[in-house]
Amino acid sequence: MSEIHYNVFSLPAALMIEHDMADGLVQTLNNYLDKERLSQDKKSAGHNLIGQIHQGEQLEMDYELEELKVFRTIVENLGVSYLRHFVEFTKSQIQPKTVSMDKLWSVHSYAGDYNPIHDHLTSSPMGISFTCWTKIPDQIAKPGEEDQQQYDLYNSSGAIDGYINFTYGLNQTGDPERLRPSQSRYIKPEVGKLLMFPSWMQHCVYPFFGDGERRTVAGNLNAFNLTPEQIQEASNGV
Repeated sequence: MSEIHYNVFSLPAALMIEHDMADGLVQTLNNYLDKERLSQDKKSAGHNLIGQIHQGEQLEMDYELEELKVFRTIVENLGVSYLRHFVEFTKSQIQPKTVSMDKLWSVHSYAGDYNPIHDHLTSSPMGISFTCWTKIPDQIAKPGEEDQQQYDLYNSSGAIDGYINFTYGLNQTGDPERLRPSQSRYIKPEVGKLLMFPSWMQHCVYPFFGDGERRTVAGNLNAFNLTPEQIQEASNGV
């Protein structure tokens, strides 16, 4: 029998970018948030966020401050890269966009706190969201068997305590036998890890138990169409 040649290709449902922040940037974010939590002028973001944060708090962050300029620049540049990769992977044609910060906030979670499943709204019809972690309790961050147990959710394993779960379709127990790939992904939070994803993608955060703070910085990016004038300026290298 002659050899059979074939190609294999996947049908993408969504794209995600993962970035490891420098230690210095993580420390800058923590220094800002440590001061903000003690400030008399801090602003709660709880009224705008889907979160059952009973022990901790959710705070608005002023992304226009000079001390957050480096973080904002990195995130906005990642947003530009996200759009470029989306076009490359999907072969889609989209109008040129300008990417800019829409909202920024922090989530300070303690034992029992969690975020129900939700998506994000942005001021622009096309939105990009991101989340990153600057503090993780030891019981979540510990190395060892928890990575192997990631999908073993029986017998109160605690395998995904404190994890974030992204869902981009319907999942059923019998999917593998139907040759249907999983349409969700559990991701373990790690200090310095930043994830970027489309704002429509639903996700939730599971509670954890024990001491320590799970500190998250998250936000949204707008992606508005460039005006004809902006396109002309870009083509002229202005």
